[in-house]
Amino acid sequence: MTKPIRFSQHVRERMVLRGAAEEEVIETIHAGHWQPAREGKLQARLRFAFGAASPTNQKVYANKLVHVIFADDPEEVVVITVLVYYEGEITP
Repeated sequence: MTKPIRFSQHVRERMVLRGAAEEEVIETIHAGHWQPAREGKLQARLRFAFGAASPTNQKVYANKLVHVIFADDPEEVVVITVLVYYEGEITP
């Protein structure tokens, strides 16, 4: 059985600003390699094919790296923050 994943309203707003879809965050938690993060939290990263303009600078990138910081609580996974790094700028 998989634990539910909880997103706060603040995290959801940041995800929109940074260009991360909820499905990407969930996949990153499920498929990414978990590593220790600060203050007892965990982190996972996963690269996705992108091929579109980033919401931050409107440049087109081949990939994006979704980096999730989260807490693995006994009953659920709580997303703390989501960072997105765009890679492989594609020039027209």
